[in-house]
Amino acid sequence: MLNSDAPDHTRLRRLTTAAFTPRRVDALRPRIARLAAGLAGDLAARLERDGTTDLVDAFAFPLPVLVIGEVLGVPEADRADLRAWTYRVGSPADALAPGAVDDAWTALHAYFTALIADKRRAPGDDLFSCLVHDAREGGLADGELLAMAFLLLFAGYETTMNLLASATLLLLTHPDELAAARQDTAGRYWDAVTEEALRHASPLEGTTWRRTTEDVDMGGGAVIPAGASVLVVLAAANRDPGRFPEPDAFRPGRYLPGPERAAAHAAFGHGPHFCLGARLARLEATVALPLLFDALPGLRLAVDPGLLPYRPGLLVRGPRELPVAW
Repeated sequence: MLNSDAPDHTRLRRLTTAAFTPRRVDALRPRIARLAAGLAGDLAARLERDGTTDLVDAFAFPLPVLVIGEVLGVPEADRADLRAWTYRVGSPADALAPGAVDDAWTALHAYFTALIADKRRAPGDDLFSCLVHDAREGGLADGELLAMAFLLLFAGYETTMNLLASATLLLLTHPDELAAARQDTAGRYWDAVTEEALRHASPLEGTTWRRTTEDVDMGGGAVIPAGASVLVVLAAANRDPGRFPEPDAFRPGRYLPGPERAAAHAAFGHGPHFCLGARLARLEATVALPLLFDALPGLRLAVDPGLLPYRPGLLVRGPRELPVAW
């Protein structure tokens, strides 16, 4: 779906949108809260035992993977394997033994092929089952379903992992903003924290590659010729000083309700390819972040934030690890 245009994209989008209605996504709130609370408890136990731990590994990565497991209807008995395979294929190439990434890709491909066959025989009440209809009846073919499973898995966990990690880092380095969020019992400040983290630390730095079909006049003498490859940098748009006053400052208050509320950011893209999972990502962050800081009120960084390694590449952005102490 990411690499197609109308009419193929329109068909795929229509079928997938039906599975991601607000009602279906919002129904995941209690489950997300239980998963986040459990992971926060595990994180606290790690800190009690070891003194420090990596918040990405213990919280920001496993939560969205477990949530996507819910979306895809992965049986609970299989979710440890899903988490392990996803961790391997999402790790930098130098972090694992030779062959480990290829083995994980093979395992994921085989698993989702079998899962699709199971869903065709006995659909469940998960979102993925909504997509499993006979292709002759206007549904997705097996290849399209397999591609959709991978898209939901990786788009659903990688971006939300970076959102959770970056938002936590921003709050730990801006204690006044963290205090303001914790004092707001209505939860509006946590909503604002999520929007500002999406803008300030865009989890997806750029779109997938695009190609112009005709000359595009950008103004000021800049013309992109037809047939050129284009990488739209969402992170740059989200720091546009013409749209956001003090764009480099982390100020969640700019997204509080009211007439002075900031302009919409571009973290989820724009137009026909606007992220289908935007509501789910926001839900995960606004549920998980207050639970994390309620469970660990003394949470603090264990390293100089300026020394934190970040994930490589041009597409996604977030801390590769986030050592914390309590």
